[in-house]
Amino acid sequence: MTDFSDLLRASQRVLIFSGAGISTESGIPDFRSPGGIWSKIQPIYFQEFVASEHTRREAWRRRFSNADGWVGAKPNRGHFAVAELIRSGRASVVVTQNVDNLHQVSGVPEEKVIELHGNSTYAKCLKCQTRVELDELQREFEATNTVGPCKRCGGILKTATISFGQQMPELPMRRAQEETLACDLFLVLGSSLSVFPAADFPARAKQNGAKLVIVNRDPTPLDDIADLVIHDGIGDTMEASLARLS
Repeated sequence: MTDFSDLLRASQRVLIFSGAGISTESGIPDFRSPGGIWSKIQPIYFQEFVASEHTRREAWRRRFSNADGWVGAKPNRGHFAVAELIRSGRASVVVTQNVDNLHQVSGVPEEKVIELHGNSTYAKCLKCQTRVELDELQREFEATNTVGPCKRCGGILKTATISFGQQMPELPMRRAQEETLACDLFLVLGSSLSVFPAADFPARAKQNGAKLVIVNRDPTPLDDIADLVIHDGIGDTMEASLARLS
C-alpha cells in the first residue's frame, strides 16, 4: 500500500480508468463473471434493437424493471476517493467503462468523466441525438407498453449506452487516447482489461512511459507489465492510500 501512495505522490497527472469492479461495491452486478448480468439474460445487440419493435419493447422492459440492477445504487468509498483525486488536481480525468453515472453523482464534474460505453440514466435519439429523460419514457412505456419515436425527428430512442454491435463513440475514444498519452500514472480500478478497444489504453500509457497501477480483485492480462498490482477491494485500497497522501 505504501508503494501505491508513493506512486500517487510522485505523479503529476493521473488518469483513472474504472470498470465494473468499482461499482460492484455499490451492489451493481457486473456483466461477464459467473452470476453476472449476461449469465442471466442474453444481451440485446444494436442491430436487433434497431430492426425490431418487439426487441425494443423487451429492451425497455428490462430497463424499467431494473433487470440491470442500476436503479437506486449509490456511490461507494471508491467513487468518493476518485472524486477526491480529481478535486485535488492530482488526477486529470476519469475514463470509465461503466454506464451507471456514479462518478458524476460522487462529485466528479461531468467534463472530467469520459464514458466509453455511454450512460444508462437517460436516452438519446439515434438520429438527431436529442436527449430524453427516462422518467418521461417510463410513463409512456407503462401506459402503452412501448416507447414511441423521437418527437423531434421521428428517430428511434435508445438508452444512451453503447450496445453490442454498436460503434464506439468517436469523441470519447479520441479524448481517452489523448489523456492516455498525457498521463504519467495510469490507474486501473476494477477492470478485467478484457474488453477491447478500451483495454488497449493501459498498454499504450505504459509504452508511452507512464506508470501502471492495477487494482482489481482478479488477475488481468496486463498484470505482468504493471508497476504495481493490488488484488483487493477498491474502497479499502483507495481510502488507505489517500490517507497516506495527506
